[in-house]
Amino acid sequence: MSLKPVIAITMGDPASIGPEITIKALGGHTHLYDECKPLVIGDAEIMRRARKMVGREDIEIHAVTDVKDALFTPGTIDVYDMKMVDADTLKIGEVSVEAGNAAFQYVKKAIEMAMAGEADGTVTNALNKEAMNLAGHHFSGHTEIYAHYTGTKKYCMMLAHQNMRVTHVSTHVSLREACDRVKKDRVLDVIRMSHEACKDLGIEHPRVAVAGLNPHCGEGGLFGDEEIMEIAPAIEAARAEGIDASGPFPPDSIFSKLRGGWYDIVVCMYHDQGHIPLKVVGFVYNQKEGKWDAVEGINLTLGLPIVRVSVDHGTAFDQAGTGMANELSLMNAIDYGVRLSRSRMAKKA
Repeated sequence: MSLKPVIAITMGDPASIGPEITIKALGGHTHLYDECKPLVIGDAEIMRRARKMVGREDIEIHAVTDVKDALFTPGTIDVYDMKMVDADTLKIGEVSVEAGNAAFQYVKKAIEMAMAGEADGTVTNALNKEAMNLAGHHFSGHTEIYAHYTGTKKYCMMLAHQNMRVTHVSTHVSLREACDRVKKDRVLDVIRMSHEACKDLGIEHPRVAVAGLNPHCGEGGLFGDEEIMEIAPAIEAARAEGIDASGPFPPDSIFSKLRGGWYDIVVCMYHDQGHIPLKVVGFVYNQKEGKWDAVEGINLTLGLPIVRVSVDHGTAFDQAGTGMANELSLMNAIDYGVRLSRSRMAKKA
């Protein structure tokens, strides 16, 4: 395999900011071509329309129908052209069945390419869950799509920004159900996947912290006993396997310690417990200038047979078409995709 991995990058919902930030990332940061071979999975005409929105009509959009025909040259963006939507009639910034189906099909194609060995890793722009489900594809997000089409049973979501990394015992379920999913076996699986992910990222001896579920970790059972009955036993089992896992720790303080370098990753019990601290750090709004200075962070799916990294933001329909959307999260996602793909390539070698 090439030392530069082929990274399949989905365009995201064609009515979203996905096409614009893809142009900004690949057109404005040509060093990426020194690190990987980026191939956009989407619609060439939508990408051409996005060029105008961001003022980069100098960039060549090279449509292909086979990976072997891609040029992988700075100044040219290769697009695996699926011709899913009509660029002349598709309304920007609006939920539609057409766009929802297209976004889903881009993801499915990227998975197929990676499973077939045509791509070494995949990076996903945001899709709109409402649009996707209106189009008849009943998944709650990228994670579940990837798990389904790769036949993966044990998987989890990981978010990362700078030295902050978090994984989740549960994600897209109600808070009531999330509490019910805090079971020893599941917590242990997520600890294991967190440990392995850190090693794949080059951390030789990962330090895994595990957050509690209840306030003050239950205060010895006064506010709930999940820490005693499920979480602590999972940590003990992980330690018996040689994993440097510790906790459970009160959720209101562990993320400050993560940020301070005490740990390499925190296992969280539910979606918002992990998402909120990462986005407080990675999403920076400039109140004085009325714009986002940074929208950073990435989303990985662990436990898959292929690499999948995603932006850590949504479709941002309110910004679509303005040319103002920030590409930093996509840049971060591509960087992680390259690092993880290289790690897997090295293991295969």
